[in-house]
Amino acid sequence: MASNGNGIGSGHEVHDFEFMSTVVPNGLSKINTKPVEMCKDDTTAPVKVTNIEQLHALQRKKASAPTTPRTATNPSTPKSMTPRSYVSEEDLHKQQMQSVSASLASLTRDQGPQVIKGEPGRKRSPPKSVVAPRIDISDSALKFTHVLYNLSPSELYEQAIKFEKGSFITSTGALATLSGAKTGRSPKDKRVVKEETSKHDLWWGKGSPNIEMDEETFLVNRERAVDYLNSLEKVFVNDQFLNWDPENRIKVRIISARAYHSLFMHNMCIRPTPEELEDFGTPDFTIYNAGQFPCNRYTHYMSSSTSIDLNLKRKEMVILGTQYAGEMKKGLFSLMHYLMPKRGILSLHSGCNMGKAGDVALFFGLSGTGKTTLSTDQNRQLIGDDEHCWSDNGVSNIEGGCYAKCIDLSAEKEPEIWNAIKFGTVLENVVFEEHYREVDYTDKSVTENTRAAYPIEFIPNVRLPCVGPHPKNVILLACDAFGVLPPVSRLTHAQTMYHFISGYTALVAGTVDGVKEPTATFSACFGAAFIMMHPTKYAAMLAEKMERYGATAWLVNTGWTGGSYGVGSRMKLAYTRKIIDAIHDGSLLNAKYVQTPIFNLSVPTEVNGVPSEVLEPQNAWSDKKLYNKTLKKLAGLFQKNFEVYADYKVGGDNNLTQKILEAGPVLQ
Repeated sequence: MASNGNGIGSGHEVHDFEFMSTVVPNGLSKINTKPVEMCKDDTTAPVKVTNIEQLHALQRKKASAPTTPRTATNPSTPKSMTPRSYVSEEDLHKQQMQSVSASLASLTRDQGPQVIKGEPGRKRSPPKSVVAPRIDISDSALKFTHVLYNLSPSELYEQAIKFEKGSFITSTGALATLSGAKTGRSPKDKRVVKEETSKHDLWWGKGSPNIEMDEETFLVNRERAVDYLNSLEKVFVNDQFLNWDPENRIKVRIISARAYHSLFMHNMCIRPTPEELEDFGTPDFTIYNAGQFPCNRYTHYMSSSTSIDLNLKRKEMVILGTQYAGEMKKGLFSLMHYLMPKRGILSLHSGCNMGKAGDVALFFGLSGTGKTTLSTDQNRQLIGDDEHCWSDNGVSNIEGGCYAKCIDLSAEKEPEIWNAIKFGTVLENVVFEEHYREVDYTDKSVTENTRAAYPIEFIPNVRLPCVGPHPKNVILLACDAFGVLPPVSRLTHAQTMYHFISGYTALVAGTVDGVKEPTATFSACFGAAFIMMHPTKYAAMLAEKMERYGATAWLVNTGWTGGSYGVGSRMKLAYTRKIIDAIHDGSLLNAKYVQTPIFNLSVPTEVNGVPSEVLEPQNAWSDKKLYNKTLKKLAGLFQKNFEVYADYKVGGDNNLTQKILEAGPVLQ
């Protein structure tokens, strides 16, 4: 077949296009194609934009802020909330930015900085009104601070990856990041303002975690933090809640300089719905996290370049000189340890779960006691893993997330935590393979205190909302490396207060001349670093609520049996689980009990699935004389530890303290 010169055979009878040639002004010919016949036109209309920025704008669909899931049958807002009047998006943004500006205001100026909502660099219309310069204006007051307000995890990932060195996406989708030089809390650098509204309620002096500072020094540090944050081109602002009980929730605002900190608190606090955010208003408490900037060591009360300062009167917290995110979480927990008891609500450092019959159990225990393992039960709903309140309404989780230890984490040992490490989770200070980004949870190169922070709904059997009825059982866990405490004992109310205040466990020390010795560790209320009032105050509230609502307390030893560490053996987890099951199903209430010497604990003679010789520790020891010696040694350590609490008076007398002391071990 001959060609017509355009690559089309001259014998072709059906043409798709007609070709015409015209002469354009520059003398070159222009070929015009004109479609003649087509069986179906699949041409897609071009996008109606004039530049690439407009195209990118189409890519992003407007959406509401990320929220913590609620159920339809359990509303998240208080019933007393009045109907909401309509507020335009522009007015809402204006109100939010005015509130943030007020939070960032220096105390030496009559107004806060000029703030704009959104990321720097985005094209936007100039602000409608700019404050006119005054004679005393500063350079920082002339600039605009960009506020990244309640960003989603996806947006925070982008910020971290772009601007924060050491941020990576791991193979499971989690955000791996670094907390800088500090990889744990700095309790020696934490300060509480001693002022007239709260000083008589707080616990000061020997044994207390509250190191005082004056109001003037706090304001110096606050000014330093605010000036640093205002000098930045952008800050992250989170408006969120504490406490799942809607009648007693607290509005918190966190202002920070890192996407890592913003995502961490997004996960750990309760995330508001769009409607709740509209009604948020002025926060009840504000954190100024300027952790990348040090405090002035020449300032009074400063012992290093780090300072974490809590002012209950001003309802503010300032962080300088540490980027460890856990300071924010535990700072808010300290706040709740003050605010809630003032309302008659008990704040607790505990795990909490609920059975199918609605029976709630509280788990207290220091590191290594098995609190996380035992409170995570596939047959029971998790209310929370760490921080709770017990009010007249029942129990409620304070937080909206979990902060789990990652060292030696495996899918076999802790599948719930393992599976929760996915997109949205923050991984702190972990080590990973550089190509595939697979995390090595056994690697301690950065720190042993590796952590994962994730929303609580990442746990499959979580109860939402995270509230429950009054507890039926209160379980105090101890890992007794001395091997003399029974695996389970039922406590009286007085014994509950004594062991709650003691907060005992035992750690195994390093090898010295070939000998390994257990070391007793005590932490009042199983969280001494975070309590604000005297431990007896919390213990008395616990006993009162147990008596009012019919709860039973148990002391469970997950440590050693048949001898101390190095001689005896660790209590089998299977035995401990059988004991916990017997507590949950109520069968232990009907058991027969015998008394132990010195500690005077009530021990059941029989627990289904647990050998009887294990239940009474002296029977498991081959050397009875050594058992008695070790028992007396531990009793002496308990008594010495309790000396710091012995002179506390409740209501002007020490009758309660004396009652608690009598419930402790007795040495002849």
